[in-house]
Amino acid sequence: MSVSLIQKYNVPGPRYTSYPTVPYWNENLFSLENWKKTLKNSFYESNTTEGISVYIHLPFCESLCTFCGCNKRITKRHEVENPYIEAILKEWKLYCDLLSEQPTIKEIHLGGGTPTFFSQKNLTTLINGIFKRAKKARNHEFSFEGHPNNTTRGHLQTLYDLGFRRVSFGVQDYSSKVQQSINRVQPFHNVAKVTFWAKEIGYTSIGHDLIFGLPFQTLEDVMDTIDKTNSLQPDRLAFYSYAHVPWIKGNGQRGFNDEDLPIDDEKRKLYEEGKKLLSQNGYHEIGMDHFALASDSMYQSFLDEKLHRNFMGYTSSKTQVMIGLGVSSISDSWYSFAQNVKTVEEYYAKLEQNELPVYRGHLLTNEDLIIRKHILNLMCQFTTSWEDKELYFNELPYIIHQLNEMEHDGLVKISSTSITVTEKGKPFVRNLCMAFDLRLKRKAPQTQLFSMTV
Repeated sequence: MSVSLIQKYNVPGPRYTSYPTVPYWNENLFSLENWKKTLKNSFYESNTTEGISVYIHLPFCESLCTFCGCNKRITKRHEVENPYIEAILKEWKLYCDLLSEQPTIKEIHLGGGTPTFFSQKNLTTLINGIFKRAKKARNHEFSFEGHPNNTTRGHLQTLYDLGFRRVSFGVQDYSSKVQQSINRVQPFHNVAKVTFWAKEIGYTSIGHDLIFGLPFQTLEDVMDTIDKTNSLQPDRLAFYSYAHVPWIKGNGQRGFNDEDLPIDDEKRKLYEEGKKLLSQNGYHEIGMDHFALASDSMYQSFLDEKLHRNFMGYTSSKTQVMIGLGVSSISDSWYSFAQNVKTVEEYYAKLEQNELPVYRGHLLTNEDLIIRKHILNLMCQFTTSWEDKELYFNELPYIIHQLNEMEHDGLVKISSTSITVTEKGKPFVRNLCMAFDLRLKRKAPQTQLFSMTV
């Protein structure tokens, strides 16, 4: 890839797990009552046809990984498990009491934190508690994030018995120097062990999460990590850029110096060479920074143009409603977003008052809904169209004019009714989405809010 292109387009930008992005939510027009209203309407529209998704945030970790930007609580005290599970089930009851009928759950994702911080018994209590008030969709897909160092065969078997068929393991990089710098030391044999256990038990989609751009990471490290990964043949991979945002996450991302990070063309080479090796090993690029074997459901979803992206990342199918449970979780009714309070103490206090623990959100305008569709199309299919007149908006000619330079650089192809990302342009899809982001255009941030795009 051209160094000049990287220098030209490598700017701070959102990752677009939502539109509008969180910093551009209009919290003044949001209220808990408005959130409840849009949720009930959306649930009524979609529950019987497609079901809902449920994201459960389990924030506890025994140690701090300094690359991580997630909401987490570091503790070795496992007595925190029971009250947290009880609180989640209380929050779920409050949601179920709002809804007009029993929810049909198509997707569950357990994220963190470290979901496998929790015991098998407590995970069973959690999932069984959810289904005391819900039923499983016929083609449900349940997934969780597993830490290779503390995921036991018992964890895998228990969650499999509860209906889970997808698991993703956080690998990051196998270099001991890199692992020590990010405080995430896990030998290859730990990852191999949990991967083989998952295969033996019967998981149909096993994922590994890899990161490029970590401190002290070299091209040799990345190639070695991918070689080791290929030997285990996970079904899908996330291979994404390290988001260095210490101004948001404070000292948690300051276990190393800025000069220890690969940047610009050096960093991008890690991805480009890694991508080539993944392709040689049978992995197909899907969406942004994701790869899958042809046998994986996500690849088929990509081919069938059913791939979706939300706060859980890429998913194989879309549900109109996603309810987020737990500290800091974000819910999506399609017409509005709502985020929970960010500390365990605030979360418990809200639930003790029998209140949903929501503290901010955004009601999507008609314009937001149109832009959201275009950004989802670009993120999931690398193309978008306004042949349907409902997807046309007044600023579109101005946006197309702005994209002429990206077309000149060979990154996109523009027709009278569509925009398509070229192979050369895939690394810059976030930049393309930024061109459509009217809220970002109207109010550019005064300080850096986002990680770099490339």
